[in-house]
Amino acid sequence: MDHSMDNLKSLSPFELKDVLIKTAEGSAAVSRPANTSMLNAGRGNPNFLATVPRYGFFQLGLFAMRESERSFAYLPEGVGGFPKREQIEERFEIFARDNKNVDGISFLRGAVSFVRDQLGLDASDFLYEMCEGILGSNYPVPDRMLSLSEEIVAHYIRHEMIGEHPYIDEFDLFAVEGGTAAMTYIFNSLRANYLLEHGDTIALGAPIFTPYLEIPHMSDYQFKVVNINADKNLKWQYPKEELDKLRDPKVKAFFLVNPANPASVKLDNESLAYISSIVAERPDLIILTDDVYGTFADQFVSIFATCPKNTILVYSYSKYFGATGWRLGVIGIHRDNILDAQIAKLDEQKRTALHARYASIAPEPSSLKFIDRLVADSRSVALNHTAGLSTPQQVQMVLFSLFALMDTADSYKTVLKRLIRHRKRALYRAIGIGFGDAEDDINSVDYYAILDLELLGERIHGRKFADWLITHADMTALLMRLAHEAHVVLLPGRGFGIQHPSGRVSLANLNEADYKRIGKAVRALIEEYVEQFNKETADKPLSKWKIVK
Repeated sequence: MDHSMDNLKSLSPFELKDVLIKTAEGSAAVSRPANTSMLNAGRGNPNFLATVPRYGFFQLGLFAMRESERSFAYLPEGVGGFPKREQIEERFEIFARDNKNVDGISFLRGAVSFVRDQLGLDASDFLYEMCEGILGSNYPVPDRMLSLSEEIVAHYIRHEMIGEHPYIDEFDLFAVEGGTAAMTYIFNSLRANYLLEHGDTIALGAPIFTPYLEIPHMSDYQFKVVNINADKNLKWQYPKEELDKLRDPKVKAFFLVNPANPASVKLDNESLAYISSIVAERPDLIILTDDVYGTFADQFVSIFATCPKNTILVYSYSKYFGATGWRLGVIGIHRDNILDAQIAKLDEQKRTALHARYASIAPEPSSLKFIDRLVADSRSVALNHTAGLSTPQQVQMVLFSLFALMDTADSYKTVLKRLIRHRKRALYRAIGIGFGDAEDDINSVDYYAILDLELLGERIHGRKFADWLITHADMTALLMRLAHEAHVVLLPGRGFGIQHPSGRVSLANLNEADYKRIGKAVRALIEEYVEQFNKETADKPLSKWKIVK
């Protein structure tokens, strides 16, 4: 290993991951005994995916091709045209009947019925939008999101992010290329519209997905950062004294991931209520909530539901539907929001600058909503006429949404929860800690697990060993050893803002037997530390493995 530890510690966890992968792959290739394939639990890309809406997508594509061919049927050279709306529902019924035993057809028929009978939308308009969209034969119009697609996705967002929480008013959606694009666009537009400026103070709910830690310090932004630190002893909830930092009027915005990454727990009801009480006192506070893991939680309620006028919602379809390659996400903003209100209150110099920025795309730039400014800014304003997520992507997003809405028994969700929780159980049992000892609770999502050296040391051998362990174990070196000797890749907790030695394990991208192997590898390393502890202390030697209750 040619890398110095100091250089490795300065890397982002996702850049360190690449080093660990090369180390694990190289050592696995050299040793080549059985069961030495590299196990990468460092990235959250799931190894499961939703098949039904994908079958539906491909069958819809075939129907759309038939519709296209009707326009230029007299040309033999493979020329098609735009689909026609007239009698498209009748033609779809014929297509579905002729292919009734083909995978995906039953789902599509159900989707058309659901859209018509449950959502109250016109089935022909829906089919026409889907066919034109899946063919990719036109620019996205409206550019923010296709009209019926936005309505359907909004139903899905209400179902998954708001649930039974009272929420009467409407919100707008902007379809984007996944959660990462959403982050990029939001940071950029907040700055471009003077809602956040160089030197402003923002708060981050820590620990948090690494880019949220890195972006504020880039030269484009140069924000001052206040961490709102979750407490591992409170099962990764935010203590009230930490949330009270949001009362400071210098804090312009609060960014959080909920459920958390890597802590993998949702905000509890008490925290949601407490943040709402702070927002009532500070109606100018901007909140950005990244809720990609909300669909894995039980009875999830987003802060977008409890503080709607202050909150920008980011949701990605990548994890729940196994669709990271599709790049599907949405930004949601309440139609009556503080962002538009704050822009309207800017001083004359800033309002004049914004008038000039958006004058080419709106006759009254001052009335342009923030979410539409997001759309324009995503294409540097001048290219606003070509803005918008590709229409085939929007169609797949709609089919994913309908699949979840039609699954009234939550069968798909139940299976995924059981799958990842069985993996967590396998991991901790292999380490030597029972599942209950892994701090499972009603707010746990379990998409990730944090292997906390202090917690492991105390549970296995007691407080004295834990204190010794956290002063003697270098987590980066330990991760490198796991990669080199066991061919296992984990990410350092430090890179997500965790202040104590730990590693993040994704529970989504490997199989149960793989997590057993990871657990055994972690256990073997800790046993080595036990031997070292026994040599360095005069106390009664610890046994190699003894679970402390």
